Amino acid sequence: MAERKPEWLKIRLVTGENFNDLKKMMRNKTLHTVCEEARCPNIYECWANRTATFMILGDICTRACRFCAVKTGLPTELDWQEPERVADAVEQMGLQHAVITSVARDDLNDGGATIFAETIKAVRRKNPLCSVEVLIPDFQGNWEALQTVMDARPDILNHNIETVRRLSDRVRSKAKYDRSLELLKRAKEMQPDIPTKSSIMVGVGEEWDEILQAMDDLRSIDCDILTIGQYLQPTKKHLKIEKYYHPDEFDRLKEEGLKRGFKHVESGPLVRSSYHAHEQVNSAHKSMSGNA
Repeated sequence: MAERKPEWLKIRLVTGENFNDLKKMMRNKTLHTVCEEARCPNIYECWANRTATFMILGDICTRACRFCAVKTGLPTELDWQEPERVADAVEQMGLQHAVITSVARDDLNDGGATIFAETIKAVRRKNPLCSVEVLIPDFQGNWEALQTVMDARPDILNHNIETVRRLSDRVRSKAKYDRSLELLKRAKEMQPDIPTKSSIMVGVGEEWDEILQAMDDLRSIDCDILTIGQYLQPTKKHLKIEKYYHPDEFDRLKEEGLKRGFKHVESGPLVRSSYHAHEQVNSAHKSMSGNA
């Protein structure tokens, strides 16, 4: 069992005007955010800066991953007006970069891919200068569903492997390590100019060499962007924290990632997949165009 939560993981609570305005707008538009549903530690900082990750396709997930606080069960919601409401919210917030994710919807034939595509299109239609990043589930290996998303041409295609190969089955519900790698590989083959991105959380029992191997696995399928953060146990029912990584260790992991050829690596105790996402898209596109 890990030691007490260290000082560098203390979260500064900022609940000013922007935070309250954003919370009110989300409720008025009946929208969900992964910031709230997954109990993200950066919600105060991000919402104070008027940035948020929209969670579409409802707030009930068909999977029960042992690290995630999102509700699990049988979803009933499929709202075809949701893409327009997300686009309206992006416009109202004045976002330059929008991140859209979802619960896993294994109950749908396409896993929700059509709603993802329609949301990308709606955001672009109302916010032509806003870049769009999607963080998608694995669609249970339905590559036609993936093609639907890629044809809508998001600015970044994000899918998280979450952990190292050895721990994947224990940490993730129904997801498969190799299927996640294949999804990222196929996404790059479908649209080679769209950066791909993935994330690893540490502190669930992995070894250092296993993290480096996961990096190598992602680079072998030309993944462009990597984020690495500390796992935090959302409730007592979830996986226990095995280790708190020191900020210096996160710095070393960033160095290892850049050495392996990732175009951008975001690594730190409170880093999550969409943390500083607006900076990542600029960095990746510059590198891919040969300007960095």
